Amino acid sequence: MGMLKKSLLGVAALPVLAYSGICALLFFKQRELIYYPGQTQIAVQETDFSLVHDGVTLRGWRLNPGKTRAVIYFGGNAERLEMSRAEFSELFPDRTVYLVSYRGYGASEGKPDQAALFGDALALFDEVNEQHPTAIAVVGRSLGSGVASYVASHRPVERLALVTPFDNLAAVAQSHYPLFPVRWLVRDSYDSARYLTQYRGPLLVLRAGRDEVIPPANTDKLLASLAGVPQVIDFPQADHNNISDDPRYAAALRDFLR
Repeated sequence: MGMLKKSLLGVAALPVLAYSGICALLFFKQRELIYYPGQTQIAVQETDFSLVHDGVTLRGWRLNPGKTRAVIYFGGNAERLEMSRAEFSELFPDRTVYLVSYRGYGASEGKPDQAALFGDALALFDEVNEQHPTAIAVVGRSLGSGVASYVASHRPVERLALVTPFDNLAAVAQSHYPLFPVRWLVRDSYDSARYLTQYRGPLLVLRAGRDEVIPPANTDKLLASLAGVPQVIDFPQADHNNISDDPRYAAALRDFLR
């Protein structure tokens, strides 16, 4: 009976061990699950703009140089910024546009994490502000909406546009892994709902009706947390990745940042 009891206890413990193992994997490997820089890599010589912050060189592009006003774009996870150069140059002809890859992405050095991306973003804003002290707009898409929201809470952003944004990355992750305590495991939370309580400027939100990455509830919670009333434009037939294919997407950004 003793051996049988031990065997039964061992079998009963297997699900607990498996559950604990998955939780440990989610915790220790979370940054590999959050950030996807691998498919964005490009050669340094393909870029024309660089910024050094905390000993790490960030690289990207400066479009339409010499304009009085500027716009900084923080892209989505795994987004290839070089593919948007022509579009943004034409979309914002009266602004100098800055497309700079996150650390670890594109031709930028380093490894990504929330604290580093936030620090880099503030350093980029300060660098741009030296050249364009009059007006700097910020656009953030998906993961970049979290970075953009943080910048807007710490710097004088003229206008803020968020594409497929969320309230909190931990809450989004929880919706994708409902059986696990992901909310308590995620270290890089990108708490946009909290950051944007400090922002009082014009705000545009573009939402995809078929977003399979950011649940509608998470965007709704972000909107509910805002102090002001944003301009919200819905794209009912768009998903997370193809929202920018809709002609109304470019028109909305152009009109907002005119």
